[in-house]
Amino acid sequence: MEVESMRVFSGPEELQAAVGEEIGVSEWLEITQERVNLFADATGDHQWIHTDPEAAAEGPFGTTIAHGYLTLSLMVPFMLEVYRVENRKHAVNYGLNKVRFTSPVPVGSRLRGRLTLANAEEVKGGGLQLTWAATIEREGEDRPACIAENITRVYF
Repeated sequence: MEVESMRVFSGPEELQAAVGEEIGVSEWLEITQERVNLFADATGDHQWIHTDPEAAAEGPFGTTIAHGYLTLSLMVPFMLEVYRVENRKHAVNYGLNKVRFTSPVPVGSRLRGRLTLANAEEVKGGGLQLTWAATIEREGEDRPACIAENITRVYF
C-alpha cells in the first residue's frame, strides 16, 4: 500500500540531503491475536503471555501482549509505507543498533512507525548505508512500544 505522504528519493544525493529530517509516519496497524499466534508459530515462542488469553487475563497486563520481536519486525512494513528509493539496484537490511522495547503492546493495540533519517554514508560498491531513527508508537500512549536504529544499505 502506498500512502499519500510516501517520500520518494531518486538517488543518493537526495538521501544525503535528507539527513536529520523526519521522513514520515506510517498508517496505524492493529495487533490482533491471530498475528501474535502466527508469530509464535513462526518463532516457536508460545509463552502464555502472548498466546493464552485466559492465563494472560490474570497476568501483569490483563491481556495477551505482542512479542517484542514481533513489534520490531513491523518496522519493515512501516518503512515500506513511508519511503521508497528509485533508481537503485538493490537494498539490504544491514542491522540494528540500540533496540529497546519501552512499553508492552496489548493485543488490540494499534501501532505505527515514525522514521527519521539519522545518517547516510557512502559504502563500497556504490551504495549508501542509511541509519534510521525508528520509533514504533502505540496509539493513545505517550511512551513508544519500541525504539531502534535500523541500518539499511542501498546500492545504485
